[in-house]
Amino acid sequence: MAACASPGKQADILAQKLSADILAADSATLTLEKWCADHAMAAEPKIVARLVRGTDKPAAAETIARLGVTSAEIKYRRVQLYCGAHLFSEADNWYVPSRLTPEMNRLLDETDAPFGKVVRPLAPYRRTFSSTMLHSPTALFEHAAVLYSASRQPIAEVRETYQRGVLAFL
Repeated sequence: MAACASPGKQADILAQKLSADILAADSATLTLEKWCADHAMAAEPKIVARLVRGTDKPAAAETIARLGVTSAEIKYRRVQLYCGAHLFSEADNWYVPSRLTPEMNRLLDETDAPFGKVVRPLAPYRRTFSSTMLHSPTALFEHAAVLYSASRQPIAEVRETYQRGVLAFL
């Protein structure tokens, strides 16, 4: 990165780099934790999901088709992902509980654990179908992806909006 880059240009470059890193990774959560550590953004560079309770967003027909189930088989979860005091992203997650273990479902229902960490034993990977740079006052970019288990079964669809908090070290 050029030393003479304006703060706005520097922020754009860093946002594009983080977006590319997430697109190239199997886990957005682990990528965000590495980002948090690399930029010393918290004493413990750990991503924590804060559940947004009391929200429900029915799955769109396209989501239902991508997951290959009926709408009755899909559960919705909305979270905010933080590293320390910094809001990194807001995520909508439609997932198929029957494709997860009972313990995974319990953790998703009862804790603030990030989805990616909960399903890690399934060796999930992502296939992004939408990526948009937003350049808004609060949001930097948005990704939409389907998560698959190692057995290539779709387990969830996520829509993640990455926030300016990822650049709080600037």
